[in-house]
Amino acid sequence: MHIRRKMALCVLLVLAVLVTSLPMLACDTKFITGEADKKTLQGLPPEFLAISQAWDLVQKNYVDKTKLDPVKMAQGAIRGMVDAVGDPYTEFFSPQSFQSTMVELTGLYQGIGAYIGKKDKQIVIIAPMPGSPAEEAGLKSGDMILKIEGQSTAQMNTEEASQMIRGPAGSKVLLLVGRLSEKEPFEVNLVRREIKVDSVKSEMRGTLAYIRIQQFILPTTGDFKKALVDAYQKGAKGIILDLRDNPGGILSEAVDVSSQFLTRGIAVKIVDKDGIESVQKVKPGGIARDLPVIVLVNGGSASASEIVAGALQDNGRAKLAGQKTFGKASVQNFVKLDDGSAIKITTAHYYTPNGTLISGTGLTPDYPSELKDEELIKWAEDYLNNIISAVPVPAPAK
Repeated sequence: MHIRRKMALCVLLVLAVLVTSLPMLACDTKFITGEADKKTLQGLPPEFLAISQAWDLVQKNYVDKTKLDPVKMAQGAIRGMVDAVGDPYTEFFSPQSFQSTMVELTGLYQGIGAYIGKKDKQIVIIAPMPGSPAEEAGLKSGDMILKIEGQSTAQMNTEEASQMIRGPAGSKVLLLVGRLSEKEPFEVNLVRREIKVDSVKSEMRGTLAYIRIQQFILPTTGDFKKALVDAYQKGAKGIILDLRDNPGGILSEAVDVSSQFLTRGIAVKIVDKDGIESVQKVKPGGIARDLPVIVLVNGGSASASEIVAGALQDNGRAKLAGQKTFGKASVQNFVKLDDGSAIKITTAHYYTPNGTLISGTGLTPDYPSELKDEELIKWAEDYLNNIISAVPVPAPAK
């Protein structure tokens, strides 16, 4: 079936709402019956008859034919269909936004440097990137983006919000931000920059390797392995793995990173739409299977970072320290459509190796702490040094 015809069959989700919500107007109102090509509806639910009727009505009767753009109408209809699912992680991407998203997975784009998501039907900042315009402006994990350039985000999905926030380096974007600790929303005016995501950053702290993963993108596993090899060559006796404010990313990268610490077992369990469970097993050949590890997490640790943290925690390989994680336990796949657009669709839920579904609740740290930034890293250093010297480990300050 031609792509425009297939898209046309989605129009009900946009047009049916408009038709049924129109008020009774004092004007010359006529009731027109739309025609449907039932041949095109074979194999589709009977509700789709109204979609074809709506398309036919608009095409034959709208007063200004020059404004009928079938591509925009079809994409709008698909967006309406996807939004009607009610899942904040199932989204429609225009050809342009899909291309931008694919570029982002390589670690380079232009914007403000903040990962956003949707929680409790609100666009929120999952985490600002270190050194980004978002961080420099004081934006924090959990901040709610109420408006973008004066436009309310109440009805936006995350991709629509992302498209408005992204833009050429040097341009500005105005956000209205809500914060639970503040009585009133406040405005933040940011200048966009070219953002390069260095997925992995590492340094030696005495005999300890401090490794931070900022996002799980295509280069992550390779960069992480290099950091581990370098740490071993420098005589590392323990590893601090910092996953704070890591919004997630590619599932396979999370499994690969988890496998660097484990000899065997399960990295993550996945349950699909039919309730069928499969497992992602630990891959052989891990580099860091013998050193003590502590994993740092917080409310900005989401998705793929929760997979890694959950794998190490459930397999008894490492303890978690910090705050409870974000709680995103679903798997999405991108499906490209014929016109270059795409749908990111939730295809499964994941569980930790012990079978825990963390959606909406997150992972609970073994050592809960409100210590921030360098303070928690300092505690982690003491934790590992005490383990190495077999000294009892005190809990971090709460």
